[in-house]
Amino acid sequence: MTEQANGLPEPSGKVALVTGASRGIGYGIAEALVARGDRVVITGRNEDALKEAVEKLGAERALGVAGKAHDEAHQAVAVERAMETFGRVDYLVNNAGTNPVFGPIADLDLGVARKVFETNVISALGLAQRTWHAWQKENGGAIVNIASIAGLSASPFIGAYGISKAAMINLTQQLAHEFAPLVRVNSIAPAVIKTKFAAALYEDREEEAAAAYPMARLGVPEDIGGAAAFLLSDAAGWITGQTLVVDGGLFLNAGA
Repeated sequence: MTEQANGLPEPSGKVALVTGASRGIGYGIAEALVARGDRVVITGRNEDALKEAVEKLGAERALGVAGKAHDEAHQAVAVERAMETFGRVDYLVNNAGTNPVFGPIADLDLGVARKVFETNVISALGLAQRTWHAWQKENGGAIVNIASIAGLSASPFIGAYGISKAAMINLTQQLAHEFAPLVRVNSIAPAVIKTKFAAALYEDREEEAAAAYPMARLGVPEDIGGAAAFLLSDAAGWITGQTLVVDGGLFLNAGA
């Protein structure tokens, strides 16, 4: 990859919209895409955190649009700003998610369940529709949905989250079938990644949590950034409708 005089990679000409990218997995994905020359539009709820992320990524390569993922007006503005600023939206990464409850689904407040689905699933569908009509329908591209291993099996105490991620995996398949052949759609199912979002799963006991993984460590955002960059590249040109499990080998121990 060639670099410009300012040390940045030569622009690829491609543009990605990455939701929930002020920190954590979303930021890791945006960082990986900028590192190869893509421009990115990133979203997040906290405007200050978003501005800080844009500064780190480089204002010449990144644009921040603050708002809540499930807000349809925000979705429309994010896609509009991408088109107005960069003239295209080749890639969409649906990463924004929520998991506001911990406990058995027998006692789950249905209002909370609706909120989880609005943020984790419906917002992803809405943004896929918008990027499709704004650019991808005529010009092609690729979509990556961030699911979870919680969507692949029972996930005690985070059942609403797991159910929503199972829906995200099926949404990936539906979109892949409908958007082919111009747009490829895949998902990534991470295990525990060291982020603020997942801190309750490993904080103060990281060594104990990592002991369950054959790779002997928890994941980091860069692990998902690399996987997403691959799926959003020509190297994955014949891959669509798939879910890439990135779990440090955790499922190898499922039958142990």
